[in-house]
Amino acid sequence: MTTSHTIAVLGLGRMGGAIAARLTAQGRDVVGWTRSGRASGTVRTTGDPNEAVTRADVVLLALFDGPACRQVVDDIRDSLRTDTVVLNTSTVAPAEASRLARELGPSYVHAPVLGSVSAAATGALRILAAGGQDALDRALPVLETLGTVRQMDDASTAAALKLIANNSLAGAVLALRDALRQAHALGLPRSQTLDILELGQLGGLVARKRPFLLGEPTAATAEFTIGALDKDMALLAAASNTPLRSATGLTGTSAGLDADIAVAATVPAVEDAVLEPLRAYIRGHATGDPAHFRDAFLSTARIEGIRDGAFVSWRLDEYGALFEGRPAPDEAGRARRIDSVEVHGTVATAGMTLSHGADTFTDVFLLVRTDDGWRIANKAYHRHS
Repeated sequence: MTTSHTIAVLGLGRMGGAIAARLTAQGRDVVGWTRSGRASGTVRTTGDPNEAVTRADVVLLALFDGPACRQVVDDIRDSLRTDTVVLNTSTVAPAEASRLARELGPSYVHAPVLGSVSAAATGALRILAAGGQDALDRALPVLETLGTVRQMDDASTAAALKLIANNSLAGAVLALRDALRQAHALGLPRSQTLDILELGQLGGLVARKRPFLLGEPTAATAEFTIGALDKDMALLAAASNTPLRSATGLTGTSAGLDADIAVAATVPAVEDAVLEPLRAYIRGHATGDPAHFRDAFLSTARIEGIRDGAFVSWRLDEYGALFEGRPAPDEAGRARRIDSVEVHGTVATAGMTLSHGADTFTDVFLLVRTDDGWRIANKAYHRHS
C-alpha cells in the first residue's frame, strides 16, 4: 500500500473545507479549489481546478450534488493523470454514483461520509467506500485520516446507504419537531423540555443541537443545512419511487434552507387558519349538524370511499343529508384526532382518525386556500370495522 503525496480537494464548502483542513493539519500536501472562489485561508488554494488535479495523486470531490460532480469531472477529465484516484465524498443519487464509476473506471472510489463538520475536523467520520481494490488501497490512507472506513460492494450501494442514513436523521429531526410542538401546546418551557428529551432516544441530537433549538446567537454557523438534507431526501424518494414524509416536512422555516437542520425542528405548529376547516368538520360529527360541514368544505367538494361494499362519491349536500342534526346516541364515547397536516403554499393535505363505536375511520383531506380562507376541497375515507 502506498501513501498519496498530493491531494486536490475540489469543493471547499462546509464539509469540503473541514476535510481539507483536517488533511492539511495531519501533514498532507493539500491544494484546494472551490467554484465560489471563497476559502477560509487555512488551505492552500488555486483558481484553476485543472492546475490542482495535474499534480494530484488523489482528487477528492466534496461537492453539493450529482450535477455539480458531473460538471467538475467533465471540466478536469483531460487533466487527470492515468494513475490518479478520484475519491468522491459527495452525496449523490445511486444512479449518479454508478454513472461516475462507469465513466472513470477502476480509478474511481465512491466514498460518501456520515457525520458533520465537527466529525470531519476531528477525523471521526464514518465512510462508506466502494471502488476497485487498487484504488481503494491507495485512497485508504486519506480516508483513514478522516475517519473509519466501511467497504461497500459498489458505488450504487454506498450512495443508497448514505441516503438511508440521512433519512433516519431527517426522521429524528421531525420527531423532535413534533415533540417541541406538543410541548409548546402544553405550555412547557423549551429549556425544560430539552432537558427531558436529552434523557431519551433523541438525546444525542438534542445535546448536539441545543444552541440551535434555543435560538442562541452562538448557533450562527450551520454544520448540515436544511437545504442539503432536503436535497438528500428528494434523491432518496426519487431513487426508491417511495414517498417520504421527510422529503416534504423539513422546509418551511423562515430561517431558510441555509439554516442548520436543527432549526427545522423549531418550526411552529400549523397556523389555526389551516386547522379551522378540520375543526369545523369535527364539530359537524360531534353535533350532527351539517351546517358545520358547509363551513368546512368547498361547495364543490366530493366525499368518497367504500360504503356497504360499494364505492360512493357524494356531493356535499348528499353527505350532509346523512346527518340528523343531533349528536349520535354514543357521542360521549366517540373520539376524533387530527393526525397530520402538511402545508404546501396554497394547498395542504391532512389525515384524521375518527373512533366511532365499533368503527374507526381514516379520513384523508385535500385543502385549498381560497379568498374566504382555507377549505376542504375533497375527502376520501377508509372504514375499519
